[in-house]
Amino acid sequence: METGKYRALLRTAELGSITRAAEDLGYTQSAVSRILSDLEQEWGVTLLVRGRSGVTLTAAGAALLPGLRAVCNAERELQEEVGQLHGLTRGTIRVGTFNSISVHWLPRLMKSFLEKYPAIRFEILTHIEYREIEEWVASGHVDCGFISLPCALDLDTVFLRRDRHMAVLPADHQLTEAKSYPVARFAQDPYIKLEDDRDREVIQIFERCGVKPNLCYRVNDDYAAISMVESGLGVSVLTELVLRRTPYQVVVRPLDPPQFRDIGLAVRRRSDASPATARFLDHVEAAVAAGEI
Repeated sequence: METGKYRALLRTAELGSITRAAEDLGYTQSAVSRILSDLEQEWGVTLLVRGRSGVTLTAAGAALLPGLRAVCNAERELQEEVGQLHGLTRGTIRVGTFNSISVHWLPRLMKSFLEKYPAIRFEILTHIEYREIEEWVASGHVDCGFISLPCALDLDTVFLRRDRHMAVLPADHQLTEAKSYPVARFAQDPYIKLEDDRDREVIQIFERCGVKPNLCYRVNDDYAAISMVESGLGVSVLTELVLRRTPYQVVVRPLDPPQFRDIGLAVRRRSDASPATARFLDHVEAAVAAGEI
């Protein structure tokens, strides 16, 4: 029962909403509100600040969060150990990921994994910053996370695939028939840039190549950038994985010199991974080796 209360607090903090936490946990809103009030009364501290836009943790609540997460993770791991005795019939895998993985890889990986282990439950948390996902893994907020290698933190990682950065050009661009697009050309063509927190790898490409792009537009969405390129407003840079199955009428060319990102999967310590997480890692590696993703 106590860990049920802790999970209610964790989900409320993660989602920033008592209503959304209640829906996620299958409780009523009043039940979650009562649980949170009971915890505050029991511990003698205010855990949440309630406002019109939702709830946020107080300093006391934030200080207790790592301990709460450790208790809930330990309970999950115990349940998975029991499930392991019965053929992995129960368990939850929390996966940190970024958008292109969520769209192009993860649904197929989950589907094929659940065909083997139908009782396993997935919780997917998405962020645009690789560093944030690394921190989620390190803190136990997620069991594993898709990241860009090399990893900045001390985590166990598995290389999955190299993903090319590509120039995205309008259909009438001068270089649509060329084999590649020179990085230096971004100083000339109108450049459509993603916001900095979504575009750090591309910023590093320009820095390495000594190029100052002709920045004309900023957007915060991959597909908004592609749509603007289709309309002839400029050129952009995205990865092959993002551009897979795009419906837009654009031309995609590799950069010159070639530029890549290495996609990996991280866990805090592979030897300590729960049974469900360990099998999911094996499943992902096998899918990559078989060319299924």
